[in-house]
Amino acid sequence: MTEYSIVVVDAFTQERYAGNPCAVVSRADGLDDVRMQAIAREMNLSETAFVFPSSNATFRVRFFTPQKEIPLAGHPTIATMFTLADEGRIDLSSGRARVTQELNVGVLPVDLERDAAGNVRVVMTQARPEFARRMDRATVAQALGIGVDDLLPDMPVQVVSTGTPQCMVPVRSLESLRRIRPDYGHLADLENTGRFFSLHAFTLETLDPANRAHSRHFLANGGPLEDPVTGSASGAMAAYLWMYGLVRSPAYTVEQGHLMGRPGVVAVEVDAEGDEPTGIRIAGSAVTVLRGTITV
Repeated sequence: MTEYSIVVVDAFTQERYAGNPCAVVSRADGLDDVRMQAIAREMNLSETAFVFPSSNATFRVRFFTPQKEIPLAGHPTIATMFTLADEGRIDLSSGRARVTQELNVGVLPVDLERDAAGNVRVVMTQARPEFARRMDRATVAQALGIGVDDLLPDMPVQVVSTGTPQCMVPVRSLESLRRIRPDYGHLADLENTGRFFSLHAFTLETLDPANRAHSRHFLANGGPLEDPVTGSASGAMAAYLWMYGLVRSPAYTVEQGHLMGRPGVVAVEVDAEGDEPTGIRIAGSAVTVLRGTITV
């Protein structure tokens, strides 16, 4: 038997038991795919992150839901890099650092900043946005338990990826968002036929006027049925908002998790050439809530 240190970190928040929890095994040498998947099932969080040495980047990082490995993940990146900084494996003595993480989608940079109060902010660069299949609006609305009239008029329901393909669903209002009650069997079928990992429903109405969008995130085949605060999908959403002219600010914040009792805020930054978003970054803080060991 071998013991591995493991922590649980809440991402996109500075308050414990808010934001999105992620388990992090920061020294995962010796773990194979089967054992990593078993640990992820045992933790039963949206994702568990595993850190290895890399010959191509500062770290090699892999992300597992309770059911499968995924190529890129937002809140686990925030949680993982926060943990590595907390362990002293990322040097923030100057207040800033840039590292790279080798993911299944390639090598991407991560920037970290520590403020005077000691809070660490992690900025994740995601893959270049890709706009894929448009889904039938009525079919998706039915799967979410809402009407077509609840969707934002004249806007496509479309699969967008900044590393992980996710279905973007713009709705009219917070009330429409609150009323979503997914048929997960139907949603699982849509995930398979549409070739996307999960579904991200959002509205431009917000609880806090300082933010630009409020969202909910659902996945039928990948882990917990609703994810509190989703970094990868927030990046894809930012690309969608830019592409279709809904938000053309280069930097702003979005909110998620409030309807689940786990509020969080994601900062997004968009680089673009005209109507086309070319670069996406998401950022947030984190806080550790549990430290322990897991036996393999």
